[in-house]
Amino acid sequence: MYYSTDYISPIGRMLIVSDGESICGLWFYGQKHFLSSINDEIIQNDDLAIFKKVKIWLNDYFNGLNPKIDFKVNPHGTDFRCRVWEILSQVPYGETITYGEIALMLSDKMSAQAVGGAVGHNPVSIIIPCHRVIGADGKLTGYAGGIDKKIALLKLEKTDI
Repeated sequence: MYYSTDYISPIGRMLIVSDGESICGLWFYGQKHFLSSINDEIIQNDDLAIFKKVKIWLNDYFNGLNPKIDFKVNPHGTDFRCRVWEILSQVPYGETITYGEIALMLSDKMSAQAVGGAVGHNPVSIIIPCHRVIGADGKLTGYAGGIDKKIALLKLEKTDI
């Protein structure tokens, strides 16, 4: 069983999902792959302690701070996707990485396109910062929440784009 609550960010309404102990999902409403990693019943519960922590974290983030994650994050996905998401979690605030760089971190035979698929299925937007991934030529390629949101998040972090 999972629990959910809404969060109203400056760039759109979001859904936060938890298993009661960790964050399993954070999506913009209407984004690609919305709730695709959750295969069980979801009950709205705005009072979970972890939701309060995440909302404080999000408030700080959207106020231009670089808050420390002091809660558990447990995205559900294949081993490959989880490895990509772990790399994403290490990309520093205000910096970017390319799909190709991530691919090389995984294997010299890995394709940037395969990495792109995993990045696009990230179920924990912002906290696992898939918005920090760019194309090899420095272009801002896709973002499941919409390219406008990717631009807004990078600008918020004062990233040189």
